[in-house]
Amino acid sequence: MTGTTAPAATASAPVRASTTVVTGIGVAAPNGLGTRAWWDAVLRGQSGIRPLTRFAADGYPARLAGEVAGFDDAAHVPGRLLPQTDRMTRLSLYAAAEALADAGVDPAALPEYAAGVVTASSGGGFEFGQRELQALWSRGSEYVSVYQSFAWFYAVNSGQISIRHGFRGPSGVLVSEQAGGLDAVAQARRQLRKGTALVISGGVDSALCPWGWTAHLAGDALSTDDRPDAAYLPFSDDARGHVAGEGGALLVLEDAAAAEARGATVYGAVTGCAAAFSPAPDAEDDTGLQRAAEGALRDAGITTDQVDAVFADAAADLAADRTEADTLRRLFGPYGVLVTAPKTMTGRLSAGGAALDLAAALCALRDQVVPPTVHTVAAPRHTLDLVTGKPVHAELRHILVLARGRGGFNSAAVVSALG
Repeated sequence: MTGTTAPAATASAPVRASTTVVTGIGVAAPNGLGTRAWWDAVLRGQSGIRPLTRFAADGYPARLAGEVAGFDDAAHVPGRLLPQTDRMTRLSLYAAAEALADAGVDPAALPEYAAGVVTASSGGGFEFGQRELQALWSRGSEYVSVYQSFAWFYAVNSGQISIRHGFRGPSGVLVSEQAGGLDAVAQARRQLRKGTALVISGGVDSALCPWGWTAHLAGDALSTDDRPDAAYLPFSDDARGHVAGEGGALLVLEDAAAAEARGATVYGAVTGCAAAFSPAPDAEDDTGLQRAAEGALRDAGITTDQVDAVFADAAADLAADRTEADTLRRLFGPYGVLVTAPKTMTGRLSAGGAALDLAAALCALRDQVVPPTVHTVAAPRHTLDLVTGKPVHAELRHILVLARGRGGFNSAAVVSALG
């Protein structure tokens, strides 16, 4: 990292009746369970990437993962729900409860249809589906539709949060892999503009089971390096794939005026969201990520010179890294903005990854600090001002978060300081 501080924005986001703000954050991450533990670990540069323990992975070519350590399913989920859920939903229930507590929201005090849940999913459901397959084998001739179980599971993840807290407002699940967390927040923002008072949104994902791991490997993008500090190296010439992980973040989103009226503490505002598809993999020109970023900036009503930091997608694939670095150079110029990728401490979390980046960007706004990227050094050809080593204190008003999902998904969001 060059040590150059990006120019601060001239103005923060205005508080308008249509402004969506974040009043609560709940986190389950490989390097920290709970928002405070996770954020402290991020600022220390503490990684949660380690050898897999949730199942015996010795026979697989990739053996590292970002596992959420110290999570006792039975301690955080009612016993009656354990047979009906898998790891993804249990982690989601934990994060949702923490987010509501952080926001100071009593669900019982809300009007009946005032609150909803919009989350993201992609890898989750594998563990549940694996159990269904095992049940099929044990039942012999009894028919079980694994595909139906997946469809049901995607819905039940959001539904379990709604049921747990008595929410009867809009509910839904978006599936766009690593971009899903941003897409879910964009949809939640639309629901708030239609009159919903509060929405829990974001993403928590997990597919660290034998069947899920086989699917990860089939994507042919996992690093097979057994060294936790060398397996996931985005923007490096030594990049050879990513490390998969589990976890993510859920956020409490509210209309700014309503949050102000109840005296809520606000992390920041979600001022811009956009999405775009990339062309086919063999196309010469891939501007999907740039179009998403430009759309989010337009939606936020700001220009590139007002962006103080970027949380990168950081694929750790040579071609994908080049595309992202080229996008940032076209938008901001060489070394034109502080860039960070704290997901190097957790691995890529499927639908939970972008949501966790969004939570990190909001904490960065609150503390006026850009967290570091660990283990990697950007290749000079990328001309990135990548924050490494230790956090950088800077005046932060607007932060751009980027995410890409397999299948051509590109999403971007802008979070802004208020006041």
